[in-house]
Formats: sequence, C-alpha cells, structure tokens
Amino acid sequence: MTSIMVIGTGYVGLVSGACMADFGNRVICYDIDKEKIAALERGVIPFYEPGLAELVERNRAAGRLSFSTDLVACIADSMVIFIAVGTPEGQGGEADLSAVFGVAGEIGRHLDGYHVVVQKSTVPVGTNRRVAAIIREAAGPEARFDMVSNPEFMREGSAIGDFLRPNRVIMGVESERARELMREIYRPLFLNETPILFTGIESAEMIKYASNAFLAVKISYINEIAELCERMGADVQVVARGMGLDGRIGAKFLHAGAGFGGSCFPKDTKALVTMADEQAVAMGVVRAAIAANERQPERAVEKLAALAGGDIAGMRVAVLGLSFKPNTDDVREAASLKIIRRLREKGARERAFDPVAGANARRVLPDLDLAPGTYECLDGADALIIVTEWNEFRVLDLQRVAALLKRPLVVDCRNIFNARIMADAGLRYASYGQVDEEAR
Repeated sequence: MTSIMVIGTGYVGLVSGACMADFGNRVICYDIDKEKIAALERGVIPFYEPGLAELVERNRAAGRLSFSTDLVACIADSMVIFIAVGTPEGQGGEADLSAVFGVAGEIGRHLDGYHVVVQKSTVPVGTNRRVAAIIREAAGPEARFDMVSNPEFMREGSAIGDFLRPNRVIMGVESERARELMREIYRPLFLNETPILFTGIESAEMIKYASNAFLAVKISYINEIAELCERMGADVQVVARGMGLDGRIGAKFLHAGAGFGGSCFPKDTKALVTMADEQAVAMGVVRAAIAANERQPERAVEKLAALAGGDIAGMRVAVLGLSFKPNTDDVREAASLKIIRRLREKGARERAFDPVAGANARRVLPDLDLAPGTYECLDGADALIIVTEWNEFRVLDLQRVAALLKRPLVVDCRNIFNARIMADAGLRYASYGQVDEEAR
C-alpha cells in the first residue's frame, strides 16, 4: 500500500484521489479550503460526477481515503505527492500556473526525506522542470525527490471509468525509484495489461496538449463539414458514419453541433498556440480549430432567426441544457451561455433548464431565467433551442412540445432528432448539417 497525498480537491484531484484509493493505496486529499474539506468529510461532493459520491464513501469507510487541511502532516505521512490544482486560462491564452508554483514552494519548504512529486495538473511543456527548481530552491540543495509527469485523460461525466479502466497511462519518469513507485500505485492496471507508456518528462507534458488539441480539431473539422453539407444537400451524420468506418479516422469526436467547451479543450488549445508562438511555430491547424469552434454558438442563433423569418427580437426562447456536455454540472466555455448572450444581444429573452447545471450557470449569468423542469421551460415559449444532449431531452414528447410552444420552432444543436420526426410532430426544425435523405 503506497501512501499518497493529493494537493487539490477539485475535479482532477478528488476523482484521482478516490480512484487511487480504490486501487488499494492510502490517499490523503489536501486542500486549503477548510469548508470544502469539512463538506467532504460529511460526504458532500463539490461538483456533479456520476458515481463519485459512492466511490468516495466506499474508500473512506475502508480507511483508504481521508481529507485534511494540515499540509505539513500530509507531506510527512506520504511518499508520493500529486499536484492537482487548477491551471485556468490566463489573459493571453496561456495557462495560469500561479497555483502550481505556489504549491511547489510549499512542498519544498516542508519536504522531509525522499518523495516523488507527481504533476497531475495540465501544464505546458517545461513546467515540471520549473516546479523541480522551485522545490529545490525552497528545500535546499540536499533535498531528495523525483519529478514525474502523469497527465490525466478523464472525461467529465465518465471520469471514474476513464481512471479505473483507461485506454492508456502516460508517465514521464527519469529515475528507476520513481518508476517503481508509480508502477506500484497503478499496479491493478499493469495486471490488467493496460497500455502504460513511460516517457521523458517533456514528452509526457506534450502528449496531453497534443491529444486534446487533436480531438478539438476533429470536432471543428466535422462542424465545418456540417456547414458545407447544409449548402450542398448532404447529411453530415451519414458523412461522419462513412468517415468513421475508416480505421485511420475513427468515429469518435465526429459529431457536428454547437462546438466544444468545458475546462480542457478551449484552454488547452489556446495554451498550445501560446507555446507555439513562444517557439515561433505557426500551429495553423489548431488556430483554425479554435476559430471554427467560436462560430458554432452563433450559428444556432442564425438558424433560429432563419426559422423565425429573420427577426427574433421580443421572442422568449426555451433553452434546454446548460452544461457543456451531459453528465456534468460544468458550464465553463459552455455553448449554452454563449447562445444565451447572443439571444439577448438580438433582443430575445431566455428561459432555461438543465438537470444539474442551473446553479453553476446562474453564477455566471446572475439574471438567468431558470425553469424548474423541462416542460415548464417550454410552456409559452416562442421557440426551443436544445443545447446539451442529456438523455431526458432525447426522449422528449414532441407532441407535447408542439402544444406548449407558441410557435413550432426548434433548433437542435446536437442533432439528437431529425427533420422527418419533427415534421410529423408539426415542428419546424433546424440542426447542424442534416438533411432528410428519405424525402428525396
């Protein structure tokens, strides 16, 4: 049983800590926020992630997972220290590393004996070297520690499965002692023959950014194909299916719609471009992906205006879905908020509903008009925009939708319906890149 400290109880830190405890390790999750730690000790999870509350409680009950605000005691009790603090987007698109560097100094000041310091936060290439230098400066030249880069690849809404059953684990390691400790932490994955790639530290840092940017490029690419499909009478879902059958391409992340959001793709693509600028590398493909993504929410409002005959001023628009994707309450860079802002600019009003993300959305838009449920959101609205593909929106009673709306106008930002079904329900429908091929 390896003793582990995780610094930061945000999304990455808490999920990682609970999952490593489930592997059989002894994990202490540390945070400076005393209220958050007190809430976690009561079993209150600070964000929505399916299955996380049960995972935390199971490992707390087994004595493998605990929470603390005592930094010195946590470092003394742990052989391996994971850094899992936030790296939000800075003003110029760069990653804000102030929390990472602050934590590094605290680790150095209290380092006692040999430790492995693992960077779990998403950080630009070269950050681990700077963290090591900060630790060594604070701890003194005799400090004994190794740095490891172990980027996370968890998808919000399915993070536990992604950690416990990953498609790969990346570890940038430079010493045999650190390698063996990391092997012990992830021992169940080695036994399951999960692909484990040991690399240099800089390569591990780059793999995270390169992976996220590539997936973002796929999303923006299919969104541009969707717009071309609309102009030329092709169906983007059929096109994507045909593309995905090619093993070199694959079907994942070829879903046209209102674009990507959340805490990873937007900031990671911008951070990668910033790194490229510093090295005088053009990075034109990623820049194009960012530009294409920024246009997608605007297209939703354009589609509504086209359905409405050009002017949406004075309309009340029902917006279903506020989180950037299903199974999360995260609204960072969510298409919904961009769409709502654009609706307001055009003189329309919103009434919104999301199963779990309403409170977070209202923190961003304090005057957001929230409905208590799906059909309450629709009642009396002039039009509907479906933004997040929650399962409960996939099974809408379309006859009821048509009866509740003042005007039968629906914009589907995630292509969860099709034109034939909507027409049968008496609804005028717009989506991203779909056509009714059966009608030809």
